[in-house]
Amino acid sequence: MRVVVQRSLEASCKVDQKTIGKINQGLVLLTAFTEDDTMDTIEWMVHKVLNLRIFEDESKVMNRSIIEVGGKILSISQFTLYGDTKKGNRPSYIRALNGKQAEQLYNIWNQKLSESVPVETGKFGADMKISLINDGPVTILLER
Repeated sequence: MRVVVQRSLEASCKVDQKTIGKINQGLVLLTAFTEDDTMDTIEWMVHKVLNLRIFEDESKVMNRSIIEVGGKILSISQFTLYGDTKKGNRPSYIRALNGKQAEQLYNIWNQKLSESVPVETGKFGADMKISLINDGPVTILLER
């Protein structure tokens, strides 16, 4: 499982020119799954994301989690995070989990996150247009 975590001032997702997910302060999570991912993987990653101390405290030190600042999550599925370009210039997506299984894990991922913070989502498998004002910028790559 790979997750790109981006601290956001505001972000949105459009499909067919219609906004389907929108947040203000919070995190944009670009998420991809691979065949080795399990419920344990998801639970570990949920814990990691929810407890990442990447929001500033009153001293301007990144010392607070999304839970502590009352932020929201915009969760986007993005299988291209498993694009392998070691050979040639066209990425290979062999390590990305197939659509049906990946969608099931994506839905579980979002449900687990939403138990602690509000979660907006994109649409799995859709052509999405993501807008983001990255705060900082702060971008973290998580992998398990």
